[in-house]
Amino acid sequence: MADLAKLQNRLGYTFRDIALLRLAVTHPSVAHEQGAAVQHNQRLEFLGDAVLQLILTLELYAKFPSFGEGPLTKARAQLVNRRTLADQARNISLGEYLVLSRGEEMSGGRERQSALADAFEAVIGVIHLDGGLVSATEFILRVFTEVFGELKVIPNLDNPKGELQEMLQSESPEPPQYALETVSGPDHDRVFECSVRYQGRELGRGRGKSKKEAESQAALNALARVRKEKT
Repeated sequence: MADLAKLQNRLGYTFRDIALLRLAVTHPSVAHEQGAAVQHNQRLEFLGDAVLQLILTLELYAKFPSFGEGPLTKARAQLVNRRTLADQARNISLGEYLVLSRGEEMSGGRERQSALADAFEAVIGVIHLDGGLVSATEFILRVFTEVFGELKVIPNLDNPKGELQEMLQSESPEPPQYALETVSGPDHDRVFECSVRYQGRELGRGRGKSKKEAESQAALNALARVRKEKT
């Protein structure tokens, strides 16, 4: 078994209960191979995912007060997607420490994106269990600051209208329709509100200092809604 002391150094966190860390790196395939009584990291992954979502939600909410639910939801989703989490796991060589069944080992499980992402979330879960929310927060923000800088710029919100159209075209070639609903405020400080509809149904609304900005915000809110409906 790999030396978990080295993994603790890479995590920047020393466990009071090292058995928790060992459980976090134990893949479910071990239970399938040795019997259902063997514990593995699936429950910890569930916990770690919730902790990660909470911490990043709080961070995004505090750092970007001018953004609404749509762009914040999209930014969070990009921070916690499986590829990003697997990359984080690779950064700390987490694959070296995974406890796998023989079959999983032989089939390349140490480099499998899902195994790495799940183990990374499980590690967050055990840091929370061992050291509390403060320790988990410190770990998450340290790791994500290294990847995304100080999160001064909200991640990858470049073309929400194109992304929405691409998502909807998987169902029908009909494009979404944007409409200017209201314009309010004095001439020097106008606020535009736009809606976006698809197949007769309104998917979202957005507001902005220009019609273009309002349409982009509407598309972001629509993307958040469509993703939620698909899950």
